[in-house]
Amino acid sequence: MTVEEIFRTPIFLAPMAGVTDTAFRILVRELLDDDFAKKNLLMFSEMVSAAGVHYRNEKTLQMLETVTAERPTAIQIFGSDPTTCAEAAAYVEELGSAAVIDFNAGCPAPKIFKNGEGSALMKNPALLEKILSAVKKSVKLPVSVKIRLGCGAINAVEVARRAENAGDDFIAVHGRTREQFYSGAANWEEIARVKAAVKIPVIANGDVRDFDSLEKILSTTQANGVMIGRAAQGNPWIINRLLKYFLTGEKLPPPTVNERAEVMRRHLEKIIFYKGENVGVREMRAHAAWYTKVLTGGAQLRNLFNRADSAETFLKIVEVLHGR
Repeated sequence: MTVEEIFRTPIFLAPMAGVTDTAFRILVRELLDDDFAKKNLLMFSEMVSAAGVHYRNEKTLQMLETVTAERPTAIQIFGSDPTTCAEAAAYVEELGSAAVIDFNAGCPAPKIFKNGEGSALMKNPALLEKILSAVKKSVKLPVSVKIRLGCGAINAVEVARRAENAGDDFIAVHGRTREQFYSGAANWEEIARVKAAVKIPVIANGDVRDFDSLEKILSTTQANGVMIGRAAQGNPWIINRLLKYFLTGEKLPPPTVNERAEVMRRHLEKIIFYKGENVGVREMRAHAAWYTKVLTGGAQLRNLFNRADSAETFLKIVEVLHGR
C-alpha cells in the first residue's frame, strides 16, 4: 500500500488499547458503505510491545494476528531500544499482513512512560530519531509515527522534523501534551505548526467528534487526514459518517436505537469468536457503557450489562433496546 493510496481515504481509526482489536476493526469496516473505503481504509491496531515480540510473548504475538476482513491494517509497535524495535518491525513485516508499521511515541500511560517508552520519547528526540531510522531501515513497508505535542515542553515540530529525517512516510499528531493525558482542549494550532514544518503527510488527532469539528480541524491544521480516537468508542459508525461527509458532503444521520442494539450484538459475537465467551463478555461491558452513554436510561442499562456473566444474559439485555 503506497502513501498516496493510504490518503485516498483520509479518516483513520486511531490505535486504542483495549478498543481497536480485530473484532472492532472488522465491525468498523463492515459499517462502511463505500466499496472503495471497504477495501482501502487504513485502521490502526492496539499498540504492541517490541520487547514482547523479541521474547515471543504469546499474548503479544496474538495481538499481531490480523484477518482478511479487517485489512488493510497498520500495526503499531512501541519500545525504547532501536535494535529491538527494528527487529520487531521486521518480524511484523515478515508475517505479511500489515500494510504499515506505526511507532508509538505518544502513549501517556504511566506504566509505559516509566519505561522510557511512548510519550517519554518526546523528551529524547535524538533517541526517537534513532529508533525511527532503525525501524525504517529494517522494513520495506511504509513507516509512520504517532506523537503528542510534547512532554514537559512543546517540541512536536522538532520531533516531526526528526521523524521526517529518519525516513518516516507520515506522522500522526495528537494535539495534547503528555501532561494533559486526555484532558483540556486539543491544540490544533500546534498541529498546524507541525504540518507547516514538514513535507511528509500529517494526520491531525484530537477532539474530532462530529461534522463541524472535522471541518474546523482540517481548516485550522491543513492536515492531510484526521485520526478518530475516543469518539469511536461505542460509536463504530463515526468513521463511515465522517468519511462520507469528507468525500461527498453528505451528513448521514446517527444510528437509531435499533441499529445500535444490532451492532452491539454483532460486536459481542465477534469478540467471543476471537477471544472466547468469558473474555468477550467481560470486555464487552466497557463497550456497552460507551454504546449506551447517549441513550435515555443508559445508566440502568449499564448496571445490567456490568452484571452480565454470559453471552445469553448480555443478549437478553440488548433485546431490551430492540423493544424501545
